[in-house]
Amino acid sequence: MGMHTQGSGSKVRLPVFESPIVSRPEGGDVDVEAELRAWEEAERERLGIRQERRQWADGMLKPNMTKSEKAKVTLLISGLTAAQDFLVEGALKGLGYNVHYFGVADGAGLQAGKEFGNRGQCNPTYFTVGSLVKHLIDLRDIHGMSSEDIVKNYVFLTAGACGPCRFGMYVTEYRKALRDAGFDGFRVMLFQQQGGLSQATGDDVGLEMNPEFFIAIIKAIVCGDVVNALSYRIRPYEVVPGSTNEAVARVKKILYEALYSRTNIFMALYRARKELAAVKVDKLRVRAKVCIIGEFWAMTTEGDGNYHLQKFLESEGAEDDIQLTTAWLLYNIWEVARDTRERRDLREADGGQYGLDGFEGFDVSKRLATMRLAEMGLRVGFQCFALPLGLHGYTLPDMDHVAEVASGFYSNDLRGGEGHMEVGKLIVNVVGQKAHMTLSVKPFGCMPSSGVSDGVQSLITSRFPGTIFCAVETSGDGATNFYSRVQMYMFKARLAAEEEYRKTLAANGVTEEQVRDFLAKHPKYASALHKAPHRANGSTADLVYEVAPYITQTRAQRALGSLKGAVAAARKAAATVPVAARKAVESARSEEFRSQVRADAELLGELVRGRVKEHYGPLVERLATRAMFDKDPLPATSSSQPFAQA
Repeated sequence: MGMHTQGSGSKVRLPVFESPIVSRPEGGDVDVEAELRAWEEAERERLGIRQERRQWADGMLKPNMTKSEKAKVTLLISGLTAAQDFLVEGALKGLGYNVHYFGVADGAGLQAGKEFGNRGQCNPTYFTVGSLVKHLIDLRDIHGMSSEDIVKNYVFLTAGACGPCRFGMYVTEYRKALRDAGFDGFRVMLFQQQGGLSQATGDDVGLEMNPEFFIAIIKAIVCGDVVNALSYRIRPYEVVPGSTNEAVARVKKILYEALYSRTNIFMALYRARKELAAVKVDKLRVRAKVCIIGEFWAMTTEGDGNYHLQKFLESEGAEDDIQLTTAWLLYNIWEVARDTRERRDLREADGGQYGLDGFEGFDVSKRLATMRLAEMGLRVGFQCFALPLGLHGYTLPDMDHVAEVASGFYSNDLRGGEGHMEVGKLIVNVVGQKAHMTLSVKPFGCMPSSGVSDGVQSLITSRFPGTIFCAVETSGDGATNFYSRVQMYMFKARLAAEEEYRKTLAANGVTEEQVRDFLAKHPKYASALHKAPHRANGSTADLVYEVAPYITQTRAQRALGSLKGAVAAARKAAATVPVAARKAVESARSEEFRSQVRADAELLGELVRGRVKEHYGPLVERLATRAMFDKDPLPATSSSQPFAQA
């Protein structure tokens, strides 16, 4: 059809566009490439697009905000949990900034992200970028602001670095989508854009990212961590539905006011604990404890981005064990210390991100001493926030232990996604009876996380029979399939929790009625803030283990049991003394141990003399900035000195 032949033996061809620009050789074949070019030129002429098209380039790589703008410009924030973003707003307002938290990313943001963003992105990109764009569109189309006023009077503040995924590409995606939505030139500013706590300082800088700025944010984030941990611990057992959320709202308001007015945050935490302690709970409800791990954004967001996963799990009979942002700071400290130890045995100092080139007096021992001090300070500081609010019995993860148990299955040097932590956390949960079920959530197509969950974790579950591990992916749609998969594993987890509870009652020789009667007479153990010592996977089984001796034994019997337990523990400790003593002697004789002691002593001495800021300030600044949200390296274009030269 439509095909014709040119003489005997000539080639059969399709008709092509006949252009007067291109002449066909007499008796010869047509020049297809030439005619295609001619057709393209003719179409461009007809459509009026003959002019050259200039490729867009990001011209906002170094946005700034002057002091004269500080009173006029509003900082927009979003991206962490609802509690943390809300408290960060209060903390920054206390420093004199106009700040607005515009809510958790939702489905409308996803649609805006897909409309104005590049194709093929992961859904955290679409959600976070789209939510900002959607908020600006609402300011323009609903509230009547002009695009020019929005660009002039608003700035989006977020964290960033040059990792291969989330923080590496987000900032450019923000600007590309903003341009296409009609907000070209809108400022997206990064905590880490200039590098270090000394970044963005000067006489005419409106957004001063100084130590005061970061301390305010860290206080807000740790407060948010503590509030989140307590709310997920209490809510599954509340007697009056919604009472926990109402108490948490009042707690957040108290903390917000303290951060805003810059008054004593610890006194505010003490006042706030009364709100949570007043929540009535039924601690004998059997709940399957589910540890949520996975990609950082997917496991921490509380909205449409993970299909309201935490809320859905609670509706299915779970007690959520969430991951805190503070744990990421611990991981960052561990990461720096490990990479430093690995490099010190190289023949020459390298100039990499954690390289040891150009120390100039700041040697390896001092850096490691700083990391030990930072870890200890973070752990102590977290408890200083946790205990006043009533978060008892919460232990931050031991990063060395997690790395050790994971090392046989996944290299500690692979840093994509959660790296070895996802593997290590699953093993710790199973061996240490930390949870009935472990759930890993990540965006669809997240290669590091999916590679671990769908590959390595299958080996873990085969090595540790009885493991309940559920890996799910989010894409922004397909919630039905997501929920269906979670429900299948939750059925197993609930059965495991109920079986554990029955066995715990039988093993302790008590009935549920006896335990309820005891709790009614001793309300301390039934309090929303009470945490029983860890003995089992579930909180209900832990409580039975704690109170059963008070029901079945006399005071003398309990004292005798405690004595027997102490004797058994002493014998066990005594059996390990020779081995421990030998290791201690060997360690004390090693040059590494003596070097460590000298470095620690020198660091403590400089702390006492007030010289720590002079010698250790640059390192701590870089670490604190980098560790807040992201474990990826800082941009190579950072204007501050390289980390290795701190």
